[in-house]
Amino acid sequence: MSSPDASSDVARRFGPALLSAARAGLEHVVRSGGVLNVDLSEAAPELRTPAATFVSLHRGDELLGCIGSLVPARPLVIDVVENAAAVVLRDPRCPVLLPRDVSSIRIDISLLTPSEPMAVSSEEDLVSRLEPGIDGVTLEDRGRRGTFLPVVWESIPDPADFVHELKRKAGLPERGWSPSIRVSRYRTVTIAEGEE
Repeated sequence: MSSPDASSDVARRFGPALLSAARAGLEHVVRSGGVLNVDLSEAAPELRTPAATFVSLHRGDELLGCIGSLVPARPLVIDVVENAAAVVLRDPRCPVLLPRDVSSIRIDISLLTPSEPMAVSSEEDLVSRLEPGIDGVTLEDRGRRGTFLPVVWESIPDPADFVHELKRKAGLPERGWSPSIRVSRYRTVTIAEGEE
């Protein structure tokens, strides 16, 4: 998916199928402890196209966990299924889930546009160029990396605070700015259960 428009089209046309696949992946990992094997033979071409996604699990207003990929390396439907399982298997925030818990969990899928590098000269430069509520941001430096999806703006609306917290998440020094920090941004289209 090369643009928000392309992502929106995929979300509109395949949102229910992707949510169903994510839920099947969640149910499988909770019941078996393993990742669901996806058969692509019947999948639409759009679902077989490599894509980057994040999957979030919620119970009520509580975020149980969120894991995803920044680079489109797997077919879209496989990325969604494997990220749903990864929340359960690898996100330390996610509690142990039992089969009876699955029906109370809400799934959100974020489809990412390709990341675009940002040439910034300082933290202040980055802060001044961000579009709150729209930009997802990734910071990388010396083997450390962190990203915030655009939805994070809902809880951290101030751009300076957003960058400060992202530096903390990435394990980067909270004070100062290294000229070796690489910054990229992306957009997302979200598919949420209950909003089809």
